[in-house]
Formats: sequence, structure tokens, C-alpha cells
Amino acid sequence: MDRYETPLATRYASDEINKIFSKKNKYLTWRRLWIALANAQKELGVNISNKQIDEMEKNIENIDFAKVATYEKKFRHEVMAHIAAFADVAPSAKSIIHLGATSSYVMDNTDLLQIKSALSIIQEKCILLLSKLNHVALKHKGTKCLAYTHFQPAQATTFGKRICLYMQDLLFDCRDIEAYLNSFPFLGVKGATGTQSSFLALFENDASKVNKLDELLSNKMGFDKSFTIASQTYPRKQDARLQSLLSGIGITLHKMATDIRLLSHTKEVQEPFQKEQVGSSAMAYKRNPILSERICSIARYLISLKENADYTASLQWLERSLDDSANRRMSIAESFLAADSILNLACFVIDGLHVHEKVMAKHLREKLAFLITEDLVIACVKKGQDREDIHLRIKNHAKKIQDDINNGNDTENLLDLIGKDKAIDLSIDEINQIIDFCNFTGLSEEQTIHFLKEEIDPLLESKLVNKYQEPNIEI
Repeated sequence: MDRYETPLATRYASDEINKIFSKKNKYLTWRRLWIALANAQKELGVNISNKQIDEMEKNIENIDFAKVATYEKKFRHEVMAHIAAFADVAPSAKSIIHLGATSSYVMDNTDLLQIKSALSIIQEKCILLLSKLNHVALKHKGTKCLAYTHFQPAQATTFGKRICLYMQDLLFDCRDIEAYLNSFPFLGVKGATGTQSSFLALFENDASKVNKLDELLSNKMGFDKSFTIASQTYPRKQDARLQSLLSGIGITLHKMATDIRLLSHTKEVQEPFQKEQVGSSAMAYKRNPILSERICSIARYLISLKENADYTASLQWLERSLDDSANRRMSIAESFLAADSILNLACFVIDGLHVHEKVMAKHLREKLAFLITEDLVIACVKKGQDREDIHLRIKNHAKKIQDDINNGNDTENLLDLIGKDKAIDLSIDEINQIIDFCNFTGLSEEQTIHFLKEEIDPLLESKLVNKYQEPNIEI
């Protein structure tokens, strides 16, 4: 309680993401990498005994963190501190732990293992959210509502079509993740500057054994390939690509959550609100969209981290500099925790979203006269009237109504004013026929059905969308 802890870890992100980036998992992975390296070297003829490997394997979880801290204070080197602590519990292996490797061997390869595991979870949660949005879009594919431009009533659409806008953005994110995972190499064993010279010396200039070591090690750690070209570290451009991916999820969910906040003001939708929940400590009646606000808040932070990764990638000197290390220690984990947090929140919000269809219909009726003005102009032109004259007359009628509203005066219905205007030459009956004929939502419903069938269904059918239970969101 007397030390700062990131709220992403303690308050917002899931246990499964936290565990991936935990101190324990990180240093256990270092030991797994040292054991895998020893095994691969032994297979290729290096003089390493079974006893040495067995001793390492038996003590893989035997980490004395107090002793590690003492060693690190002495060496001022994190990796050397852990090598010494591992050698203390596996003394027979002391001479072969980390043989031929550099610090980046354990640090970068561990980063890649963590990223791969975490990104797979993020991918599944994106697909889970898509499945929840799919349900809402199908349910409301024909639910008519106002469409807005500039947050001003523009035309009509369906709520299902609007949900598809968010789904399309999230589909982009899913495809980007898939492409990234499909081109995800391991660092493997590359040495101090990426030339593998230390391993070439170990195998007495036998390049085939060096290449085989890289392949063996990568396979042992779950990768089918490693970078052909690398320096001591894997390319930091890979991190910039990753942050762009995670930032993309932030963009998608920020947009969706912002719209929910706007529609909460119009009372057309409402977040889930628990029985004992308090909306405001001062205003007892309030039901603020706090979860959508929280999504926006964390998403902004996530989006901002993309620029950080771009700087880090662009500022690496030649084959290696260390100014990336402390930065990446924070930014990679924080990005994943942030992405995980907003995906959990979004799943919770969409799953319990209240859609007030009657309110949507009421707002649509109130603006109906304004929405069909273009159809009225077309009807008049077909009867031989001048388009510009009719457009001006309808505009003036609409302005009079808006002026009356602004001044607090009683106002007539726009359609009644148009019907009384003899210069427009449209009777109330003709106007009603136009209303009946108009399809205010255009192809919204058809577009929704087509999009869900052609683009969303194949993805959902190919993935296990039930892998994750309902996120446990702290409100």
C-alpha cells in the first residue's frame, strides 16, 4: 500500500493479461530459455550433461528474489544477477548457463513470447466483442433511428446499421492482428551484433550447426521461424507495428464509446446500470455513462503510446543502444493492459446495452418533416415547378419554425406550413403519400444483413467465440 502500482494492473486489466507480464512469468521464461538453449546445444554436440540440464529443470521455479536483488545491486546488471541466482540453485550447470548468448537472448525472446501470448488473448476478445455486437446488429437491423452529421439530425438509418460501423472498424483490427501473428518471427540466437559469431566459435566455424541451433531453439519455444536479419535485438519496428495495432483497437473503441455517450444524452441508449449503483454523489437522479467514459479515458492513453514506440524504433543506434530498455519495460505491458481493459469494458457495455426503441421512434417522428424535404422538392419539380424556388420556400418555413423554437414561441408542424403554402402546390394528401412512399432508411437493413453474412459470419464461424467468460468488470 505504500508503493505506487499502475491502476491498469490493480484496477482495470484482467488476471490473465497481468500474469503474462508478471515478474514471476518473465523470469521463469528466462530460465526456460536457458534450458532450451542448453538442450539445443547438447543435441548439436556441445559438451553438456544430462545432470546439468536436469538440475536446471528441477530448480526452474526456485527463484530467490531477495538474492537476485542483492546480486543486481552488486553487478548493476539484471541478467547477470539472474544467471548468478540460477547457478546457485543449479551449481553443476553454472558453466553452461547462457553459453554464447547475450542479454537480449533472454530479454527479447521473452518479450516476443509475452507479446505472442498476450496478442492471442486480445485477438480472442476482439472476436468475442464482435460476436456481441453481431447479436445487437441482428436484433436491431430494422430499428429505425435518426442518423446524424455534425451531431445534427440528417437522415434516418437503422440502429443495426450504426452498430455495423463499429463492427467494420473492429474487423479491420482483427485482420491486422491476424496478419501480424502470421508474420511473427522469434529472435532466436543472434549474438552481440546479430552476426552469430559467438555461436560460430562454439561450433568451430560450422555454420550449419549455428543455423540448426537457431531453428531448434525457435521450435522448442513454439515458433516456426526466426528473424533472418537482426542485430543484437529484434527490430524495434516490430514494436512500432504492434503499438499501431493496439492503438487501432483504442481508436475503434473510443469512437464506439463516444457514440454511446452521445446517445445516452438523447436517451436512445443506456449503459448497464446495477441496482445499487450510484450515478452521482451529489445528483441522485443521474445515470452517467461511466463505463463508456472509462473506455475513452483508457483508450486515449493507449493511442498515445503508439507515438512512443515510433520514437523508440527510429532512435535505435546502429546495431544496438540501450535507451529502449527502460521505455519498453513499461510501454509494451501497459499497452496490452490498456487494450485488455477497454475490451473487457466494451464487452460488458454491449452485452447489457439498453436500446430504447420508443425514444428513437419519437425522435424520428419529431424530425420527420425535415427529413423528407428533399423528397418534397423532387415531387414539386416533377410537377413542373422551379427547384430553387421550392428549396428556398421550404428553407424559409424551416427557419421560421427554428426561430420560434429558439424564442420559446409555439410553433406549427413544418409539413402543415408546407401544405398551406399555395406556391409549393403540394396538398396534405400528396405529402402523406410521399411519406408513405419514402424509404427513410434507404438500404440500411439490406446493408446490415449483407455485411453480417458476408464479412462477420465467416470470421465468427472460424473462431471459438465462447472461449472467454463474461469479463469481471469493477465498476
